[in-house]
Amino acid sequence: MESKPNSVTADIKQKIELFLSYWKWIALSVILAIALGYTYLRYTTYEYKASATIKIRDEKQATKLPSIEDINSEGLFSGGTDKIKDEIQIIKSRTLMENIIKTLNLNIRVFEQGKIKEKELYVNPPVSVSFFESDSVIHNVKANLYLKIKSDTEFILFKDDGKSFIDRNESEGIVYAFGDKIETNYGGIIVVPNVGSNAPRKGSNLKITITPVVKLVSHYQKSVNAFTEKGSSVVELELKETVAQKAVNFLDQLIIEYNNDVLHDKEEVVKVTSEFINRRLEQVQEELGEVESNAQQIQQQNNLTDLGSQNNLNLQAKKQLEQQISTTATNIQMISYLQEEMNDENKISDMLPANVGIGDSNTAQIIKNHNDLVAKRDKLLKTSTEKNPTVVQLNNQIDALKNNLESSLSSIKKTSELTLNNLNSESNRISGQLYVAPSKARKFRGIQRQQDIKESLYLYLLEKREESAIRLGMYQPSAKIVDSAYSSYKPVAPNKTITYLASFIFGLMIPLGLIYVSDLLDTKLYRKDDLVSLLDIPYLGDIPKSPKKIKLVKKADYSPKAEAFRIVRSNVDFMLKGVSGRAKKLFITSTKAQEGKSHTSTNLATSISYSNKSVLLIEMDIRVPKILDYLDIKEKPKKGLTDFLADTSVKPQDIVLKRKDNSFFDIIPSGTIPPNPSELLMSDRVEELFKHFEKKYDYIIADTSAVGLVSDTLLISKYADMFIYVVSADGVDKRQLVHVAKTLYDEKRLPNMTLLLNGVKQGKKGYGYGYGYGDNPNKKRKWYQFSFLT
Repeated sequence: MESKPNSVTADIKQKIELFLSYWKWIALSVILAIALGYTYLRYTTYEYKASATIKIRDEKQATKLPSIEDINSEGLFSGGTDKIKDEIQIIKSRTLMENIIKTLNLNIRVFEQGKIKEKELYVNPPVSVSFFESDSVIHNVKANLYLKIKSDTEFILFKDDGKSFIDRNESEGIVYAFGDKIETNYGGIIVVPNVGSNAPRKGSNLKITITPVVKLVSHYQKSVNAFTEKGSSVVELELKETVAQKAVNFLDQLIIEYNNDVLHDKEEVVKVTSEFINRRLEQVQEELGEVESNAQQIQQQNNLTDLGSQNNLNLQAKKQLEQQISTTATNIQMISYLQEEMNDENKISDMLPANVGIGDSNTAQIIKNHNDLVAKRDKLLKTSTEKNPTVVQLNNQIDALKNNLESSLSSIKKTSELTLNNLNSESNRISGQLYVAPSKARKFRGIQRQQDIKESLYLYLLEKREESAIRLGMYQPSAKIVDSAYSSYKPVAPNKTITYLASFIFGLMIPLGLIYVSDLLDTKLYRKDDLVSLLDIPYLGDIPKSPKKIKLVKKADYSPKAEAFRIVRSNVDFMLKGVSGRAKKLFITSTKAQEGKSHTSTNLATSISYSNKSVLLIEMDIRVPKILDYLDIKEKPKKGLTDFLADTSVKPQDIVLKRKDNSFFDIIPSGTIPPNPSELLMSDRVEELFKHFEKKYDYIIADTSAVGLVSDTLLISKYADMFIYVVSADGVDKRQLVHVAKTLYDEKRLPNMTLLLNGVKQGKKGYGYGYGYGDNPNKKRKWYQFSFLT
């Protein structure tokens, strides 16, 4: 028992055979696509990538170690993730980008114009441009300068009218010497040439592009990419540019600008603190001078120069109190200074002095938080406006902290004043016990106490100013360079491998897609499987397509066409083996004209005659006869089938045409084309004709009309032993075939109906193989073919 072939595998195989049949077109498409890819790579502008790695230092790293739960859930450095994201936003801020563009002069570019594309000359360009206008004007200019180098000292300047160098004539430009002042609508300029190996080449075409800085800022904000892992403080910076060195320089300068920006923020706090301390130093110095002057006058007026021994015992009792009074008074004075600083409306910055030594840790933390918020707000204001919701929120937080600080300072001041009053009261009490001391000495001691307080405050402020100076010198950049900007100087876009691969796939998929879609929309039949799957009708065989000049098979014929008709002949004998003692009558028809009925009839009759079987071929397609043309019979007989049917005096043997070159093959031509073919075929003489010849021939083959066009064939179908229904490969619509052939078969209107597929092409939706076995002994070999002994 035969196993049914896998339909899926068969379909895949058919698709592959279909695609392979168009291999030349597919190969041509692939070659053209690869050629387009090569052209694209030849003339496109390449992109190069540079990368740099930095580590963001965290000066506020917590001293407390994270818990095991925090490490497991978020990572060891997860607390700084938001800070790193904030720093990345600062790195990509408009302010930094603008500073870089201005520093590197990226808004002025020099290109060398070629026939098809232009190349940017970034490293040591052949010319440079100097401007008479200020940078603020040039940074907003958008213009192009077109130069043609005429000699080592002269060049031709063209107008910026949108034309390329190909469309320009030298007479349209103006000749200038290098160094001449050129007037433009954005001020005077001077073109300066480079020297040495980088000097401009004679005849070269240069284009100088001036781009507004604002436009480049937006471009680089999108182009610079920053990547970091969660919980990591390492940031990787990437930039793609058409010039590798430009990308390297940009990233290096970006790191410099970022560090300068961070240092500026830190220096701003120190600057505010230093200014505060300096102002207070001036005031304390003035007050100290007044106290010392008063002390000198009292000593001179009252002769109080030997107070040391006189008041030694009293001072020991009051020493501790005076120290406390001095500390408390200093604290009150510093609070007053800080309150004045907070209420000063003429300040340039909102920063508050930090570490002024008030002595309250909560107040110091509030000042620190206040300065952090002010710094964060000022950074945001560099890239946004006061209306930014984040800025508004930060202002609210700053005001809240300031109010809190004012309340805290007022509370601390009141407490300190109360403490000072208590200390003074205690000091007065002790002074009362020492009333025996001269009043003048007490007065001098009060002055001396004030002098000590002012000296202590003065020394304290000097110490704080020195600490601020030392702190300023100890500040380091926040970005530690892990890897400086680096580029391999190999293009990353477009990728040659990917481009060629995409070109190959594109060139392959376009024809394959067209072939596939065309096959889906195709309603024609091409192979046996198409026909068998469509109609459940016995299949007789198929005939391969042959050249038009080869109409008939020959007796010694090794062609696939001849072998196919031999197979059909054998199949007919097998199917009609029950017919004996008379001729086997084969009627050949089709759905429509031009499907190969006459071709099949003549060749099948010829093939049968070569087996020494007598064959009578009747041309019963009396509307459009073609048998004689296929048999190359130029002299048409006087009488034929229609003459026999119309004239009772004509005998059957009178219309038989004998072949001189083949005694086994006779023909009955169609005869005169009648005006009423259907009526003639309904005549009883048709039956008389078949009865007359069925004892004289082994086979009678009738070439009938197309059954899908006229009813002629149906009128004579009862005389047939077998109907060979010819289906043209790539010649008939499936829907029409089903409508006609299936109906005729189901209704049994054509006796013993079989299907014959005609014109099957080798490959291209066909079988992909030929007919025949062995070689033609008379076939001449080509010069490149060799014969081997077997």
